[in-house]
Amino acid sequence: MKVKVGIMSFAHLHADSYAHCLKANPNAELVGIADHDPARAQAKAQQFETQAFDSYESLLASDVQAVIICSENVHHARLAQMAAAAGKHILCEKPLMTKLDDGKAMLAAAQGASVHLFTAFPCRFSPAFQQMKRTVESGAIGELLALRGTNRGSNPGGWFNDPELAGGGAMIDHTVHVADLMRLLTGQEIAEVYAETGNNMFHGAFDDTAMLTMTLQNGIFATLDSSWSRPKTFPTWGDVTLAAIGTRGIIEMDMFAQHLIHYDDRAGRIKQVFWGDNIDYLMVDEFVRIVAGAERQILATGEDGYKAAAVAIAGYESVRRGEPVGTTSI
Repeated sequence: MKVKVGIMSFAHLHADSYAHCLKANPNAELVGIADHDPARAQAKAQQFETQAFDSYESLLASDVQAVIICSENVHHARLAQMAAAAGKHILCEKPLMTKLDDGKAMLAAAQGASVHLFTAFPCRFSPAFQQMKRTVESGAIGELLALRGTNRGSNPGGWFNDPELAGGGAMIDHTVHVADLMRLLTGQEIAEVYAETGNNMFHGAFDDTAMLTMTLQNGIFATLDSSWSRPKTFPTWGDVTLAAIGTRGIIEMDMFAQHLIHYDDRAGRIKQVFWGDNIDYLMVDEFVRIVAGAERQILATGEDGYKAAAVAIAGYESVRRGEPVGTTSI
């Protein structure tokens, strides 16, 4: 029997990818879409050949077993609590929350309702990252000393540039993926954050560039560039890279290096076309299997999402204070 999944909002750019993944999955059924923008719900329901529900409440009152939340970041907590109260399992787009209290409320709601709450961190499913993790765990590069990461992308525009809806700008959007990978790679929490941000790319009332310096619990030193620093003409949306420096060697990962170069005369630009594994599909497939009763393997929990988002939130507090901030002191 197929797992029945609904999507709550198509505000986030990743919602389309997740809908395609559900439609392609033989074990899943996309039973419907709800959105606070009714016109968008109708358009997406028609595109993906499914039902448009007239409200989130009506979607949750259906026989749907699980939902994927892809709203503006500020609405994650409200929608997750609604879904938990209705007994539906949840996969929530990142960042899990924009405020610590919202994240705590989401975790409590899921635990109280005995439903799964997961965070959409597809980078965990990258074969390149998995190979890197195995290599580090094997001891091949010796004792781990430092990490260097990037998630440099293009500015998505729209509500992503509204701090009231997004919870910030580039830093909250792009810190969480790599912060999660660093936690997963090392088994250590990020204890302290020093961050600097700017708006020199687009000159808006939001941060479009961000540099973070972090210290993990065991003293490992890490840096992260989480900026929207790619111009419109850049051949791809951005990157996810991670380097681990050890006492016996260095290993570097470029997650999206598997690409073709497309010289597009129609668009008047050169593009990188990725041909590697679809990590969104791998993540959605594991979510579907867990809802069906399988044990979790890689999928990030709500707690993982909370801790990664707390790094970005600590980064904003660091910018405000002009000094390093502990992730447990905010």
